[in-house]
Amino acid sequence: MRPVRDNALSLLFGALFVVALCGQSVAGWLENNDKLAQHGQPAEDFVAFLTSSDFVVDVAENWQSEFLQFFLFIAATIWLVQRGSPESKKPGDEGVGSDEEQLVGDHARPDSPSWARARGIRQTIFSNSLLIVMGTVFVLSWLAQSLAGLVVINEENAQHGEPLITWVEYVGSPDFWNRTLQNWQSEFLAVGAMIALSIFLRQRGSSESKPVGAPHHATAVEGE
Repeated sequence: MRPVRDNALSLLFGALFVVALCGQSVAGWLENNDKLAQHGQPAEDFVAFLTSSDFVVDVAENWQSEFLQFFLFIAATIWLVQRGSPESKKPGDEGVGSDEEQLVGDHARPDSPSWARARGIRQTIFSNSLLIVMGTVFVLSWLAQSLAGLVVINEENAQHGEPLITWVEYVGSPDFWNRTLQNWQSEFLAVGAMIALSIFLRQRGSSESKPVGAPHHATAVEGE
């Protein structure tokens, strides 16, 4: 059972993700068929719905906002601090840190990843790999959202006898940005609330909280 214990956090959220995505797919399929029935159209089978633009746009819309949130948070915490928050480095620790602090190059340990011991471009890529992956997933999911959304809106336009629009027109439309900014503002609020509330509030036993007895001005997870 040790592998399960050692990876329990990832396994829990992986399972929750699968359950939620399955639930969303079933609920979305049923809702879609209700709408089709209201318009006197035949029901769509489940597999066809899963590959439809309606389902893709809803999934991608949420993914891109989540990965944008973490991309910006990771990037911001390199240079910006919040005194008293365990989500922040201590004031004075801003920046990317020295090679010695980051255990790279000559300062790498025997058990450090091989790319941390490497030189040049490999070390640079590995040193920024978290931002690279988060940013890439954000861009790809944003692109998937925009393309799927374009198909959906053009299908609606065709049903109403309206002209089709291009991808550029759709990306610049109020509909696209209304849907996009709805997600972005909620993600920014959640991160900002976590940063600010963790200054004054505690959760005993959580790595996202300072020790219960740590003073409010203590910054970083160590409670120093």
